[in-house]
Amino acid sequence: MKKKLFKLVLLVFFVCIFLYINNNWLQVNEYSIESERIPQAFDGLKIVQLSDLHDAEFGNNHGRLVGLVKEEDPDLIFLTGDLVDSNRYDLEQSLRLVTQLKDMAAVYYVTGNHEVAVNQVPEISEALRELGVHVLENESEVLVKEGEELIISGVEDPLMKGLHHPEGAIEESLDKALGSVPQQDYKVLLSHRPEVFDTYVDRELDLVLTGHAHGGQFRIPGIGGLVAPGQGWFPAYTSGKHERGITTMIVSRGLGNSNIPFRILNRPEVVVVTLRSEE
Repeated sequence: MKKKLFKLVLLVFFVCIFLYINNNWLQVNEYSIESERIPQAFDGLKIVQLSDLHDAEFGNNHGRLVGLVKEEDPDLIFLTGDLVDSNRYDLEQSLRLVTQLKDMAAVYYVTGNHEVAVNQVPEISEALRELGVHVLENESEVLVKEGEELIISGVEDPLMKGLHHPEGAIEESLDKALGSVPQQDYKVLLSHRPEVFDTYVDRELDLVLTGHAHGGQFRIPGIGGLVAPGQGWFPAYTSGKHERGITTMIVSRGLGNSNIPFRILNRPEVVVVTLRSEE
């Protein structure tokens, strides 16, 4: 009896350690994006993408996450939605992270479905703007360096229009965001949704950074993610780099959890993207 109890306690201990590592041990994944369309002046531009925080905290006052971002020394920081969670809304906790990030680099943000779900988008956007964050609501900003231009665009989550099928809403948002953008300029898009990759390809966007899929929540070796919102079982777009035509889409596995409280073989992710101009 004692031996069985010991084995059970040991099993529970190892399961707890396994779950802790899978849900708290931050992973940095780096991508190099090479294109002749990238202006020479922006060669070497480094972007850190954080997605789907869901009000999580990594270390005291976000210390571990902040430390990792600081080590990367980014030029830009992108927050691609679900900074908060609709099940345990704690804006102040997430703002404590942003307050530290803004001192490292310019921060850009777009909404996710959870910001819409808590019905606090104006409050969240205003709080971020007060910190100096570039809140992109179906709009674009032009970065100019040495006379060359790079476009940073952002679209709101489709739930802002009350739509659960995002293709049409994303199309409308892109019309607004890209309406006055020169076609020849290199365009970087922040969007929460990866499942509309075809739309990004059709619009000939150069680089798209997304999240939302939580890496498929449970990752199966050799197969990938198990399930993702908007994509169902064995989804196509849960992690990594996807390329078609001139479009490259990076899907962040995200940081926090929401309705499903655990990740399996799917550590929280910090994405680092470096732009390289091809001669």
